[in-house]
Amino acid sequence: MSKRSDIISNSASPIMNLFRTGLLHGAGYDTAKLKNRPLIAIANSHTELTTGHAHLDKLARKVHDGILAAGGECAEFNVPAPCDGVAMAHDGMRFVLAQRDLIADMLETHIRSQPYDGIVFIAGCDKINPAMMMAMARLDLPAIYLAAGPGQMDVRNTSNPKNSIDHGDYHDDPFHLSKTATCATCGACEIMGTANTFQCIAEALGICLPGSSNIPGWHADKLAAARSTGERIVGMVKENLNARQMFTPAAFRNAVVTAMAIGGSTNTALHLPAIAHAAEVPFSTDDFDAANDIPTLLAVSPNGPHGMQDIWQAGGMPAVLKQLASKLDTGVMTVTGKPLRATIEAAVVRNPVVIPPLDKPFRQLPGITILRGNLAPETAVIKQSGVSPDMLRCKGPAICFNSEEEAIKAIGEGRIAKNNVVVLRYLGPQGAPGMPEMLGATMALKMAGYRSAALITDGRFSGGTSGPCVGHICPEASAGGPIALVEDGDEIEIDIPGKTLTLHVDEVTLAARRAALVPYERPAPHGFMQRYRKHVLPASQGAVLD
Repeated sequence: MSKRSDIISNSASPIMNLFRTGLLHGAGYDTAKLKNRPLIAIANSHTELTTGHAHLDKLARKVHDGILAAGGECAEFNVPAPCDGVAMAHDGMRFVLAQRDLIADMLETHIRSQPYDGIVFIAGCDKINPAMMMAMARLDLPAIYLAAGPGQMDVRNTSNPKNSIDHGDYHDDPFHLSKTATCATCGACEIMGTANTFQCIAEALGICLPGSSNIPGWHADKLAAARSTGERIVGMVKENLNARQMFTPAAFRNAVVTAMAIGGSTNTALHLPAIAHAAEVPFSTDDFDAANDIPTLLAVSPNGPHGMQDIWQAGGMPAVLKQLASKLDTGVMTVTGKPLRATIEAAVVRNPVVIPPLDKPFRQLPGITILRGNLAPETAVIKQSGVSPDMLRCKGPAICFNSEEEAIKAIGEGRIAKNNVVVLRYLGPQGAPGMPEMLGATMALKMAGYRSAALITDGRFSGGTSGPCVGHICPEASAGGPIALVEDGDEIEIDIPGKTLTLHVDEVTLAARRAALVPYERPAPHGFMQRYRKHVLPASQGAVLD
């Protein structure tokens, strides 16, 4: 078998062959075995600070065991793993999305510089999952993804008469409310946030072992899945089964269908285009419009009462894909070496209440909707599965802020009216720079009882956001978008069924405001973020670096 790692001891330079084998001998490798065994990289995002990644050292150990058992050799290295929750509602959030592209770049450049034959990518949280998928797509080598798995919210360990993990069901109960925000174990926060959205999407893309993503991070089965993942990557190298055999246009369409059905995070509309860009697969927000007939199948918090543990117990993502089979291209290839239909045929729906059939969804409308209008000429995104039916159409007077901190202060001081549309701007990829999440503001509105107040922004949201919150408005304010022209008191209308976002101000007035506009420019620290601001593309194009 011809391998990339053959260069270690079998290049045209005998001197360099001696030098390279000598270096690896110093690291403890049996270089004679490396001549006949594939060398596998384990790209790990283990960190001690982040709940979603704290246990990945143990998973990597099992991956290591699986690779050796299957006849491979391996080497582990690490990448950063920022936690959105820890960075939220302060200046640190500006730097999180930017790390997605840095992590992808680090992975790509490191793997290209070293003669690995295949890669296992281990990740669990919001930016690290798509970063690793971007690198996987760019490299197009035998590669497999291992999800950290969901954790468990601490409300499960209390007296819980509501049978729900969703914080919206405990707004009058401070004790249980705090437990819905407390992680009781390692693993991704148990809601359908960005972390679990992309762990689920990995199964639709076929880049992980079937059913492995939803196994909780704390469960023994996750360790077994890690070992099996290590064994399988060796098989993929021998079969020459590369990443882009999974990253096809049909697979991305399956990913969009899946995101709609699971009630996935609005960040899906940011990260899927970025992964497709890395795979050189045409993709745009129009692909979400094309899946507008997909209902929200699952009732996972913050859309409903269930948690990811319930989905796993009910059959996991293979069972979800089984219910969606009529809407999927089941002929796409997976890392098993078999098409997706093999995964679906083997799947069992153990609880149809948690994973219902397609004709009995949690909600008839899809999870994510793309809005357009004179306030968002290109696109805006809303997670409509988290919006109560009585708020699908709403309008009210604007109240504008150029920072989340200002908005949170105004909410705390009671300066927001019940029917206000809160406008947060200059928070896009260029403007912030870094497109921070606005969960601090949305949570402040919810906790203050402003359940009919809406929020629009050129920033983005966590998957934990619910209510009439519109993000990713393009063009952003810093690029001269209409959101920069909004003034306090202007009427804004959100029409989710009509897919429109409208500023009810005449064009003559807007033209006069545009002529007088002095754009707000937020300072960026010296270093990477100034380069990022210059080169980042709009959110509608995945906010990738050009």
